[in-house]
Amino acid sequence: MALRIISEANRCLQCKKPMCQEGCPIHTPIPKAILAFRENRLMEAGRMLFENNPMSAVCSVVCDHEAQCAGHCVLGRKGSPVTFYHIERFVSEAYLDRMKVETAPKNGKKTAVIGAGPAGITAAIELAKAGYDVTLFDDNDHIGGMLYYGIPDFRLPKTVLAKYQRVMEEMGIQFRPNTSFGEALRISDLFRDNYLSVFIGTGVWRPKTLGIKGESLANVHFGVSYLANPSAYELGERVAIIGMGNVAMDVARTALRHGAQQVTLYARSKRIAASQHEMEYARLDGAEFAFGYAIQEITQEGPVFKIAEFDENDQVTGYKPEPELVPADATILAVSQAPKNRLLLTTEGLQANERGLLVTDENCMTTVPGVFAAGDVVHGSHTVVDAAAEAKTAAAAMIKYMEEK
Repeated sequence: MALRIISEANRCLQCKKPMCQEGCPIHTPIPKAILAFRENRLMEAGRMLFENNPMSAVCSVVCDHEAQCAGHCVLGRKGSPVTFYHIERFVSEAYLDRMKVETAPKNGKKTAVIGAGPAGITAAIELAKAGYDVTLFDDNDHIGGMLYYGIPDFRLPKTVLAKYQRVMEEMGIQFRPNTSFGEALRISDLFRDNYLSVFIGTGVWRPKTLGIKGESLANVHFGVSYLANPSAYELGERVAIIGMGNVAMDVARTALRHGAQQVTLYARSKRIAASQHEMEYARLDGAEFAFGYAIQEITQEGPVFKIAEFDENDQVTGYKPEPELVPADATILAVSQAPKNRLLLTTEGLQANERGLLVTDENCMTTVPGVFAAGDVVHGSHTVVDAAAEAKTAAAAMIKYMEEK
């Protein structure tokens, strides 16, 4: 692996106008980081990546690289692109292990971060670096949010998140686990207790339902809930998964690792929401795919579908007259998620759009002064790198707000 990383680094052309960097949502300084690595300046390369994107060690694993850095590499036009993400993972994890945490002198001002997912972790790190006393709150007992409870360990090892927890502790960030806002505590309590600003990065944890008959049956489950603790479920040998996004791919691969013999993912059309490489990994693990299956209801025996008919452009033109029952021991719904609404119900003035996502301005401030938000709770299910990029913007706006105040 080490030889491959060195070989990939040596292939980089050091383009004056790096398209790989343009293709990255957070504009990682890829050529500069690769050059530092090639010249044996490992810690400098790591610092470069961490300063630009505190979640670099995670993004190197979970990003859709084919659509971002690798997909924009000029070498990929006629051959194989530089797989920067392998270099990034090696450098970023090494940096997390050895980095000396540097923060500005403490200024005595407190700020709160609600939600310990990628957006919350990024905001907490940026605020702590600037000298603020940061308290990070989360519903769960581990940091990471969906990184910990929604991405299987075989994709993102929990050891990576443990490195982040150690770094944040060294930065002085205090973590308060198992604390739900909108229940015992409210956002107003934070301002009462002299927090000058609040960041919301609570993500999307509420599974979306389809509103069809059978969703409450004992053999029907939600994908995001299953991934949080798959060992608690007895799925049987045949599993039907409704949806073909990245969550559905993770559900399929996890189910196969927990004893399922036949796992099939179903989609209404031939459009795939998941990234191509995640679909290929699921296929390699043994998952099967069925297109043109529109779910109608779910029974104890399995889901019932209308079967689509397609034209030459793969567009649905109609459906066969008779619905089809697909035998399955368990059916898992993995169609999407939405935010929980506790904060909206308990925070005066906090507004959301028709999808339940928080409304923010260009500075990531919500409709409540001093309360900022970023990531999935604002945009719906999206990528880690997008959450990190927006959380950096929010943290900078919070600092400006607190200094002006």
